[in-house]
Amino acid sequence: MNNLADDVRIARAAQTEARREDGRVIDLSLAGKGNYEAKRGKLVELIWFVLEACVINNKLLPFSSVRVALLRLFGAKIGTGCRFVHPLRVKAPWNLEVGDKCWFGVDVWIYNQALIRIGSNVCISQGTFLTAGSHEMSTTMDLCVAPIVIEDGVWITSKCVVQMGVTIGRSAVVTPLSVVHRSLEAGGVYGGNPCRFLRKRFASDT
Repeated sequence: MNNLADDVRIARAAQTEARREDGRVIDLSLAGKGNYEAKRGKLVELIWFVLEACVINNKLLPFSSVRVALLRLFGAKIGTGCRFVHPLRVKAPWNLEVGDKCWFGVDVWIYNQALIRIGSNVCISQGTFLTAGSHEMSTTMDLCVAPIVIEDGVWITSKCVVQMGVTIGRSAVVTPLSVVHRSLEAGGVYGGNPCRFLRKRFASDT
């Protein structure tokens, strides 16, 4: 009888171990900063956190000049004629470069743990999320970051997601609700999840 009970316990232990192996879980308490480097101290980050919440992301403030001035004060490089009239979020202004005559829609979220460089005459529409970071999903869940480059003339339409390490080529268009997980060539119209080529943007290119 004891031998049978021992056999049952051994079999159950083996099944439990097999389930653990198949349903492996990464311990998030062990995740680290990976290749992320903070470029400002905790105090500057805290001050920016408050200003972003109270001013930059304030729906009651329609003045682009105030947002631009604060972003520049905290290290952002922003050209002339840019429109920041709507509330938006910027995680790290010191990791932001914007050219001339760019438009930013309502609730754009620039989550720039690494540099995000935006060219001139770029339109980023409402609800779009740019993220320069992710996690090592199959190993440690360490943070990993890589720059995003958006070239001149690009239009990223509403509620798109642009992931780390991506370059979007000159005058490309990304259609609504798309997820850009890889670099896109210049002059095309792209859409979907994952994002794919649909057609050329300008009739003269066909």
